[in-house]
Amino acid sequence: MATMSLAAASPLTSTPRAVGASAPRTAFLGLRSGAAQATRFLGLTVSSQPVERRAAAAVAMAKREQELEEIRAMTTEQLEEEVVDLKGELFLLRLKRSARQEFKNSEFGRMRKRIARMLTVKREREIEQGINKRLSRKLDRKWKQSIVVRPPPSLRENKEE
Repeated sequence: MATMSLAAASPLTSTPRAVGASAPRTAFLGLRSGAAQATRFLGLTVSSQPVERRAAAAVAMAKREQELEEIRAMTTEQLEEEVVDLKGELFLLRLKRSARQEFKNSEFGRMRKRIARMLTVKREREIEQGINKRLSRKLDRKWKQSIVVRPPPSLRENKEE
């Protein structure tokens, strides 16, 4: 009867192998899509996104640019009022979520991004005026303390009806 010695188990396999037999090593590095290989064909680079998706992204970017133009057309006071209103709307949305009422989940991101855009434009104007970051933070604290609490526009419209 032939004697067989066992080789140390490789980290990839846990079954014992004979010394003479080579352990099969897998070269599995994850799934690859055909689009990734098609982009390297003859050194050409082709976008892996479908044409419809790129067109939708272009439309979304155009809407963002239009929204930014509208925001830049506002005065600083109008921006501050709009930020307060949007933060109130965001608060109402959080209340709806906690009360398990019906709401659109995408509204959270949309409102937060709109608020961020407005605050960015506000800060750009401060930079143009030569206001440094420290003074800007100080002015923001004063502005936040001066805010008069009032219901957001959607709640006001519901009370009027």
